[in-house]
Amino acid sequence: PIESVYEDDDMLVINKQPGVVVHPTKGHPVGTIANGLMRYMEQTGQSFKIRFVNRLDMDTSGLLMIAKNSHCQDTMMKQMKLDKVVKKYTAIVHGVISEERGTIDLPTGRPDPDDVRRWVMEDGYPSVTHYEVLKRFEDPKAEGGGYTLVKLRLETGRTHQIRVHMAYTGHPLVGDTLYGHADSGLINRQALHASSLTFFQPVSGEKIVCEAELPEDMSILTEKLGERCERREDS
Repeated sequence: PIESVYEDDDMLVINKQPGVVVHPTKGHPVGTIANGLMRYMEQTGQSFKIRFVNRLDMDTSGLLMIAKNSHCQDTMMKQMKLDKVVKKYTAIVHGVISEERGTIDLPTGRPDPDDVRRWVMEDGYPSVTHYEVLKRFEDPKAEGGGYTLVKLRLETGRTHQIRVHMAYTGHPLVGDTLYGHADSGLINRQALHASSLTFFQPVSGEKIVCEAELPEDMSILTEKLGERCERREDS
């Protein structure tokens, strides 16, 4: 199913569900966002070449932008290079972040070309992530003394940037098996959601703000962590 958040003649912004691959691959030839968009076009009587503007990992949920024509794609890419597209994410990480807000400015790269993982490297690509604490869940028995609900804004868009930066600073995303560990008792994927996209419509220049609420699994997780904290305080 395709959940449209914003649509006009030039572009479409959807709210991607977790656990779905964006592009068809050898391992995932069907059941992808691209396949869903083909069906969406049939249902809405449209026909356009699918051009993804931003990227989301399979297990990351949230806002995904699709250009319907080459002009829109080129214009949006230029906006991204000029930092005119504001991308914000919501994540739940291990540990209690003490600062209210801050910036992680550390270059990232791929140490091993045969390994999908990225890491902080001196000769990596410039990577900047801004963060702001939304809520802390203190739990002395948990890893890092609890958890933190955090809002993140990407200044650059490197592969796995948020996951790498948070893990490197000692706050891996809950459920991130690639840069942390499984948290099957809490959530079955990395707790990362693309919650906000702000950009300028490529033809009219109108400022567009798209938002997507936390998906069910992350909402349940925040409730669960909140209940844990209350029990700790009462005991």
